[in-house]
Amino acid sequence: MTFCFRTYLRRFRREEDGQIAVEFVILVPLVFTIFMTAMELGIYSMRQMWLDRGLDIAVREVRLNTSSIPSHDALKQTICENAGFIPDCGNNLKLEMVRIDPRVFTPLDPIADCIDLSLPISSQDAPNYQSGNEHDLMVLRACVRFNPIFPTTGLGFQFARDNGRDAVMTAMSAFVQEPGS
Repeated sequence: MTFCFRTYLRRFRREEDGQIAVEFVILVPLVFTIFMTAMELGIYSMRQMWLDRGLDIAVREVRLNTSSIPSHDALKQTICENAGFIPDCGNNLKLEMVRIDPRVFTPLDPIADCIDLSLPISSQDAPNYQSGNEHDLMVLRACVRFNPIFPTTGLGFQFARDNGRDAVMTAMSAFVQEPGS
């Protein structure tokens, strides 16, 4: 019995059939992971760019329209109109606008106050939304929740998550409330 097994092992060691299958099994998951990560990064970058654009346009409108301070809902609508690539922006976007004293700077909490998708959102759910007075330094932070394309592989697995399911993306802008005319 030992003789047959030893002969079988020698013959198995000399055979070269199926050697490409080992290389395939090792490299294909790596190549697909890199491909999915690159795709996820591209989509994430586009969403981040559109969120930044929407926030910048809304802040510019606030700075130039000094006669009226926009409400939470109006500012949110302006951001969503200009942030075209964010899915369901009206329901997935939360704004924080706080007054900052430049002489005694206290930074915002590094963890953004994002929304819970199981609850309806309204302007009453935004306790951190303060409209400033003349010459106040204001910081506006927008937080969006989204579902990654590939949530279990590569970059989609590494995203900061709020409730374990949805990834979180933030954008921030600062401006000075100009005096009214």
